[in-house]
Amino acid sequence: MTNLDVAGEPAPHHDSTTAWRELLDTLGGLDRTFLDGDRAVTDDRHIADGYRMLATTLGVAFDTYLFAEPSRPVWVELNTPFRRDRRWGGDNTDAYYLMCPVDPKRRYRISGNKGDSVYFSVTAYNEPSPGAWSDRVVALIRDDDLDIDADGNFSFDYGPTDDGVVLVTRDYQADPLIGRPVSWQIEALDEPDPIRHGDAGTAAALRASAAWLRTMFAIVPLAVGVRVDDAHQLGHEISQVANEFADPYQVPDANFGWSARDACYAYGSFVLEDDEALVVTHRPPTCRFWNLVVWNQFMAGITDARTSVNGSSAVPNSDGSVTVVISRGMTGHPNSITTVDYPRGNLACRWFLADAVPARPDVHLVKTVDAPTAVT
Repeated sequence: MTNLDVAGEPAPHHDSTTAWRELLDTLGGLDRTFLDGDRAVTDDRHIADGYRMLATTLGVAFDTYLFAEPSRPVWVELNTPFRRDRRWGGDNTDAYYLMCPVDPKRRYRISGNKGDSVYFSVTAYNEPSPGAWSDRVVALIRDDDLDIDADGNFSFDYGPTDDGVVLVTRDYQADPLIGRPVSWQIEALDEPDPIRHGDAGTAAALRASAAWLRTMFAIVPLAVGVRVDDAHQLGHEISQVANEFADPYQVPDANFGWSARDACYAYGSFVLEDDEALVVTHRPPTCRFWNLVVWNQFMAGITDARTSVNGSSAVPNSDGSVTVVISRGMTGHPNSITTVDYPRGNLACRWFLADAVPARPDVHLVKTVDAPTAVT
């Protein structure tokens, strides 16, 4: 007698077939996170963004779990200022992130050239279970930990560790349009494993990919406006009131996802009419790098228009504070950035290697015609 599955079809003989169908079922239901319920998005651009985010994060999941060969390491683009299929999870217009799954029992050599980076690092993260997002930073190697020669070259060895299973690089640029990104290389110092793509391993990788996707869409779309009933503790701390920032905070060793331990973050949201603007003022602490970025509700950069400002591009006020004007178009202020006509979305501030956790940015909602056009 032929075994049948729940749909009345012949049951698959291979676990990878079952896992593939489970992944398709996961993908088929994830759009409900942004179409239905109290997290449903309200405009057609965000609906389109939701489907694009499904495709983007599926690609990242496959790179991380299905196609990775930890004994033959390869850096994979995770976030970049220019690839539209790699804008997700808190990307920004100033940074390049690369990712490489590794075997915690192995030894690796990482090398490269710093280019024009103003800050770069490699962070190792754990994985509590297959496909589960990291909850701990295993190791952090920053540029100021390295011997960098006069030509900008560096090299260091990594591993073995207890449970570091993925490496993430960060490379922040003062101006990514003209700056040379860090060049990264990685090689395994032990003999590689034979490549055998069997049924069990493929099934496990597909199930890990599905688990990773489910967690991503437990976080996004992010809250905008008042959400007094938002009880989940995943991801970053978003203000529950539109047109405000939450208090800045330092990422601890016990983190969630691939956050940067040596960064402080502050997150908020915007809801703007055509004729409104946000005037955001903060006093940057002494730090290596900071920026303020506009996101859609999926923690993704929106466009190549000017949607961010950083510590190199911003024009400060005479007292050292920085004022940024955010509106649906562009204004005459030197630190003007745009939501690219998105009426609602999210805002992110980050400060790397700050000497203190910054004060919360001050935000005022004004009519665009009343927004400042010059620094003070």
